[in-house]
Amino acid sequence: MIKSELVQKIADENAHLSYREVERLVSTIFDEIINALASGRRVELRGFGAFSVKSRPSRVGRNPRTGEQVEVSKKNVPYFKTGKLLKERLNK
Repeated sequence: MIKSELVQKIADENAHLSYREVERLVSTIFDEIINALASGRRVELRGFGAFSVKSRPSRVGRNPRTGEQVEVSKKNVPYFKTGKLLKERLNK
């Protein structure tokens, strides 16, 4: 499911909200998750899962095209851990 499909589904199920209002709500939620992760905080959605940031150290990688060694710098990457309810629903 892509963002526009999510917005459409929520708008269809909530006739009292316009498509633009739902679109703004979904964008605000995603923006807040991004802002929290960017500032190093963890975001937990009970029953769904938790988003956090993990740090990857710098390392020596390899260019797959040439085989040449390249330095890969340290970076932060998003990480998602599924919640108990989501795991249970996927594995019924």
